[in-house]
Amino acid sequence: MAAAAINPELVTALKRLKLGRILDTLPERLVLADKQEMSLDDLLLLVLTDEIARRDSTAADNRARDAGLDPSMRLELWDKSSKVTFDKRMLAELVSLRFLQAHRHVVVLGPVGVGKTFVSQALGHIACRHGYNVRFVRADAMLRTLRQSRLDNSRDAEMVSLTSVDLIVVDDFALEPMTKEESKDVYQLFLERTGRASMIVTSNRDTAEWLAMFDDVLLAQSAVDRFKNAAYDFVIEGESYRPRLKPALDAANPPPTAPANKTRPHPRSRRR
Repeated sequence: MAAAAINPELVTALKRLKLGRILDTLPERLVLADKQEMSLDDLLLLVLTDEIARRDSTAADNRARDAGLDPSMRLELWDKSSKVTFDKRMLAELVSLRFLQAHRHVVVLGPVGVGKTFVSQALGHIACRHGYNVRFVRADAMLRTLRQSRLDNSRDAEMVSLTSVDLIVVDDFALEPMTKEESKDVYQLFLERTGRASMIVTSNRDTAEWLAMFDDVLLAQSAVDRFKNAAYDFVIEGESYRPRLKPALDAANPPPTAPANKTRPHPRSRRR
């Protein structure tokens, strides 16, 4: 059935009700309904279910984009040929998102290049698809933003945004020693989120080594103790995958005759 066969008044009505995207699949659904002799109730349910699924998918994509998640770091895109090992049962537990319901944390540990960031972002994507609001941030960028926020008296607002989101993913934590102010910021973040909301933290260092990264020993002991005793440990071991991502010339794909134009970012990405 061609799109032109749809009643123009129906097209107008759907658009006025902000249901215009139904028109994308309505013709084929009408053909299917005719072939299967569906009742009007079943046809209406089918069409509305399509629209619900589309809206859910769009909302999840928007949440993932606002969170700063890489669209290529989704669990279904994991390279199964990578030479790494991990507890598959633990991964299944984390994918269930029960840790989010229970306000537990996750610490993803392992050497450089084994996929810690990928796994943490993949869990973020799953959370977005199930209605959670997520924020992904590198630890150094988070601490830098908090340091700068002290200059314009916006620190409280920034800390609220870090502590109120359903799930925050902090990447590459404890790479280098923290200042006194940074230690206080991390202490507050761990304190306010533990028992109230979840965190995923990736690190090359075991949690026992985090203590030495704080400027204040007492703050370190309190913060790390709170976090690690409320966190699942997900350990990835094996070889770095990054050498396999190293670019190389492809004889079957010669360079184009003209330079590539700059790709414009999505409007939402400018708001972060």
